[in-house]
Amino acid sequence: MPKIFEWRHTVQPHEIDDQGHVGNVEYLRWLQDAAVEHSAAQGWPKERYLASGAVFVVRAHQIEYLQPAFVGEEVKVVTWVSSFARFTTVRKYQVVRERDNLLLSKAATTWAFVSWPNRLPKRCPPELIGAFVIVSDDQEPGLSPIRPAV
Repeated sequence: MPKIFEWRHTVQPHEIDDQGHVGNVEYLRWLQDAAVEHSAAQGWPKERYLASGAVFVVRAHQIEYLQPAFVGEEVKVVTWVSSFARFTTVRKYQVVRERDNLLLSKAATTWAFVSWPNRLPKRCPPELIGAFVIVSDDQEPGLSPIRPAV
């Protein structure tokens, strides 16, 4: 059970915006993809959520863009769960360029657990909470936002 999960991706041409680098919405897509894959790895794929009658929906995103990413670059989204409350969980992320371990972006998402399909808040069940290891602030991976040139 990985408490810190890594999702890898190669930047594709369609992810580039008019400024010549990865567009902001693509970073959000990567965060969501990493969260879904981490959840599945912990035994909670989409089908299990639907069978339980509840799903997670985004309540809030906080993202800080530090460096751009470009076509062909290998990136990884490092993600972990930092807290669970009755109806919500906070998941944190770091987007890292693989070749030099440069931190491109850091983010946090507050996910709300809601019944499906009526979308009313629902308490996170113990078996869901138990599937994830909470990573406290002092256990978070530490990366420098800008690495000195070698």
